Amino acid sequence: MLSILATQFVILWAVIDPVGSVPIYLSQTSHMSAKQKRRVAVKAVAIAFAILLFFLIIGQILLEAMQIPLPAFQAAGGLVLLLFSLTMIFGEGKPGQEAKMLSENVDKAEIAATAVYPLAVPSIASPGAMMAVVMLTDNNRYAIAEQAVTAGVMFFVLIATLVLLLGANVIHKVIGNVGASIISRVMGLILASVAVANLLEGIQKFYHLT
Repeated sequence: MLSILATQFVILWAVIDPVGSVPIYLSQTSHMSAKQKRRVAVKAVAIAFAILLFFLIIGQILLEAMQIPLPAFQAAGGLVLLLFSLTMIFGEGKPGQEAKMLSENVDKAEIAATAVYPLAVPSIASPGAMMAVVMLTDNNRYAIAEQAVTAGVMFFVLIATLVLLLGANVIHKVIGNVGASIISRVMGLILASVAVANLLEGIQKFYHLT
């Protein structure tokens, strides 16, 4: 049982990638106040949990009903990640541009929008994470009790993600807007590499290439 838990934890940690969400969070909330940043972090993790729980419960049923193979879903997710990574690389780079909106002018709509995209999707609840929870809770192989355990592991990883995001405020105070801009571009390049890998892997599996 412990080995199963450890395996699921490693898989979910890798696909959710809590550490990788920190630079994205910093770059997207650099113009917000500390209170607004906390709201974005909590909302993003809550939304990501709801999305992943949805896929955990009925994701397999939904994909099978729509006759969408998992490799096709993975390839599409890789393409979405690639498009987002390009906005991180080629987006506005000057600190003044990234902070062009005063923190007091940030409304609830923008906080919610930032929490949904790009933090909740595709950063935390990435296509890889969605596919992973579907595979880890395969209705043909796992009982409801085993699927509940997987949900618990997923919840633990998301709590760890929330802790890291809340701690990112301290990091931002140290590196400033310039540091956040640099990290955003570097992570955008890394994210682009991961996206291309997912896209190619999905195509390979779909066409049964070796």
